[in-house]
Amino acid sequence: MRLVIARCQVDYAGRLTAHLPMATRLLLVKADGSVSVHSDDRAYKPLNWMSPPCWLIEDGNLWIVENKAGEKLVITIEQIIDEVKHDLGAEPGLVKDGVEAHLQELLAEHITTLGEGYTLVRREYMTAIGPVDILARDADGGTVAVEIKRRGEIDGVEQLTRYLELLNRDPLLAPVRGVFAAQQIKPQARTLAEDRGIRCVTLDYDKLRGIESNDLTLF
Repeated sequence: MRLVIARCQVDYAGRLTAHLPMATRLLLVKADGSVSVHSDDRAYKPLNWMSPPCWLIEDGNLWIVENKAGEKLVITIEQIIDEVKHDLGAEPGLVKDGVEAHLQELLAEHITTLGEGYTLVRREYMTAIGPVDILARDADGGTVAVEIKRRGEIDGVEQLTRYLELLNRDPLLAPVRGVFAAQQIKPQARTLAEDRGIRCVTLDYDKLRGIESNDLTLF
């Protein structure tokens, strides 16, 4: 991992063009070859980037990042303020907490929680970008990808969106619909999911475990 704080100008030329005027930014060069440009006010999202496979050529104050499609990210550096390199080593991967993992197991056992006629295809359905928590079929035989979280936030919706984009390229599965399932779903995440045609389901952990609620009910 290489981190460079620099005053720079960034120009992108590819399917479209984009320009970032001279300003102080973070340039992030990762071991996988990717290069991304970050500001201090966009959370984790880069201002511009080039995904691997791509290569970086440094010619003095000029960085040229190009991919195999011929798209270019040209970074003109006025001043390097700071630069550090770190070897982060192998990534062990995301380990879900116990509640989240148990939710997946319970929902797989009680897949009709999602609706009558639902059947389980498999848990941890592997894709090129990671495993989908649950792959299922609805009552009409349609494919459904389910992402399970303890707390449903925007990041989870984005994760499911990426899975759906990939799964829908497979003619044996497409069309694939998405279900975002969590014990709690934040309003912003629900709005984003519904805008993308993803159904939201709130899970009752105790009910899935077969434990009756202690809350008083009228019926």
